[in-house]
Amino acid sequence: MTTPTTPPATPPARGRRRAPSRMERAAGRAAALQRPRVLLALLLLLALTCVMLLDGYLRAEVGGDQRVRTGASASDVPDDVLDGGPILTFPGGRATTVSVPDKTIVLTFDDGPDPTWTPQVLDILEKYDVPGTFFLVGSMVSRHPGIVRDMVEQGNEVGVHTFTHVDLSYQSQSRVTREIEQTQLALAGAAGITTTLFRAPYSSETDAIDDYSWPVYESLGEDGYTSVFIDTDSDDWKRPGVSKIVEWATPEDGEGASVLFHDAGGERSQTIEALPKYIEKMKAKGYTFTTVSGVMADQQPAGAGPADEQGLQAAHHEATGATLYEGKALIAAVAVAEWTVPALSAGLVVVGVAVMGRFAMMLILARRHHRQRNRRRFGWGPPVTGPVSVIVPAYNEKECIEATLRSLAPSTHPIEIVVVDDGSTDGTADIAESLGLPGVRVVRQANAGKPAALNNGVRHARHDIVVMMDGDTVFEPDTVRHLVQPFVDPSVGAVAGNAKVGNRRTLIGAWQHIEYVMGFNLDRRMYDLLRCMPTIPGAIGAFRREALLQVGGMSDDTLAEDTDITIALHRAGRRVVYEEHARAWTEAPGSLGQLWSQRYRWSYGTMQALWKHRRSLTDKGPSGRFGRVGMPLVVLFQVVTPVFAPLIDVFTLYSMLFVDFRAALLAWLAVLAVQLACAAYAFRLDGEKYRYLLMMPLQQLAYRQMMYLVLIHSCVTALTGGRLRWQKLKRTGEVGTGAGAG
Repeated sequence: MTTPTTPPATPPARGRRRAPSRMERAAGRAAALQRPRVLLALLLLLALTCVMLLDGYLRAEVGGDQRVRTGASASDVPDDVLDGGPILTFPGGRATTVSVPDKTIVLTFDDGPDPTWTPQVLDILEKYDVPGTFFLVGSMVSRHPGIVRDMVEQGNEVGVHTFTHVDLSYQSQSRVTREIEQTQLALAGAAGITTTLFRAPYSSETDAIDDYSWPVYESLGEDGYTSVFIDTDSDDWKRPGVSKIVEWATPEDGEGASVLFHDAGGERSQTIEALPKYIEKMKAKGYTFTTVSGVMADQQPAGAGPADEQGLQAAHHEATGATLYEGKALIAAVAVAEWTVPALSAGLVVVGVAVMGRFAMMLILARRHHRQRNRRRFGWGPPVTGPVSVIVPAYNEKECIEATLRSLAPSTHPIEIVVVDDGSTDGTADIAESLGLPGVRVVRQANAGKPAALNNGVRHARHDIVVMMDGDTVFEPDTVRHLVQPFVDPSVGAVAGNAKVGNRRTLIGAWQHIEYVMGFNLDRRMYDLLRCMPTIPGAIGAFRREALLQVGGMSDDTLAEDTDITIALHRAGRRVVYEEHARAWTEAPGSLGQLWSQRYRWSYGTMQALWKHRRSLTDKGPSGRFGRVGMPLVVLFQVVTPVFAPLIDVFTLYSMLFVDFRAALLAWLAVLAVQLACAAYAFRLDGEKYRYLLMMPLQQLAYRQMMYLVLIHSCVTALTGGRLRWQKLKRTGEVGTGAGAG
């Protein structure tokens, strides 16, 4: 029987190209609008990855090199350099050393700036009116720019100590250049200056220069850098005690010296205590204090002017142009990384605890649900035997509609079947009519979307209970009978069935099979006991007709009409339950593109539905129960934690590559083991074969990441605004009446 509500579409003339339908035009426009949002989602994840890499680089986790060369030959190093003073320059390309004059101290500090110790050093120098020369690590400069700015304004001099504190004798020329240039950019961004002073990490006196480090000094000398070594080492990094630090830093017989202290790189309380004592001791001996530039100024030819006219910061040059702006950009990027990474780390800890807690709660409640519903004496009450209406909305389902309708024919429960053809252009309605199956009515309507098709089906339904299924789904003979039994309880307004993946023999299908069994059906058991079921699957659900009419029927306000109607029923005081024995076999998307479209619609539609019903958070009664129990669970575990989940994978990969491969791998395997255990239990409850779980490790590496990107895409759409109509997925008709096999 056919009940047309609008005239059927006229077939296009042979040889003429058919104009796209309204649905197809809308889908095309929507797809075009979504491409920038997909790109934005990917760029967001890429940006966070770059922030992590930057933070790791700053902390020497990325590109770190702990090698330190010792005992190498110095046969290629000139003797006058090995025996010379601590200041090495290359005027005219010729190596020249400069010594510190007698009774003169050049206080040098390595490895800073440090937010704890460097300010204390600066306070001491200011108190005693003594300048210092600080050889700064670029990564520390970029993290603590304010300290460097104060340091320079106070009259101290700064030099380059590389960006990541690596032994340059092991590095390529490009790495050496990068270490120097990045430190200069950090200085430009922090204090608006660059410097010509350089001290190599792990260097000491000039007689320690070897054949591997000498080419580095020569190359830097050609670029105009002055390399600074030491005469006297306080060895304060050994923490030998205050008196030893003062003793070891004191030169002999009134000689001048470049003296090494450290204002960072470890616990420096002994240095802070020793420094005032050392300054007082040296001043009492008649010593004066200067900077490296001060020493260089004293070595100028006669008539060049005294040191105070040359300035104690002659090595500094004002940063201008691109150097200045690139430096400021670096400082800003590091500030973002310094805030973002700790925040993400804390968030991931919270997410990890929440996910583990959810697994525990889900397993406990799922077990309880299964035991309750599978007891021998369990029953909903007297059997429901009255006929029901099965509504099948269909749009271009020619591949599947026959299998769908034939699966309903042997139903053990009396049914009528209402096929609502939503303006199909492939003859779906004609196929349904041509089958000649008893109890099947075809209702035709102009293309208006799935919610409108379902509402039209409800209007044409003759019975008080309506079952809704998709046009690509097949039922088992007992499915409807199991599905409607809970309606013996008058408080039950709707029942969710057990949706199964029928085309699970493909790789993508197997992954989705795991997701359906573990992620959907295990969840539904938990939500059923908590009385806050968020979604009745579109593939299989049953409703009281009066309950649907009470809440206004299916709405097209969101992309997830199934979630929208489920929440609306909760808010109206209707109970929604899960019937695990009512099984439906559906065809999951067969390609990644189709899968992306489907899951985007689901996730974005869920967000829309949650926002639409946000007032339930403050409602009283059943509506408030869902708002304060169901909604937080859905938001936390279907939106928030999945959004953070890609970062967990990025952190894991990051740790494997740059921190501790073994520890990171073991942590990942431990999480996988927990998920496998949960999945195995879910498969046991559903009576599924465990062999599909062999696909789970690969699912975690590929499929899961795609689902996360889809969710991020949905979040971006939610933040930027957007709307998408019901999208038709391409079907193959693989799921037939024998879908349960295998």
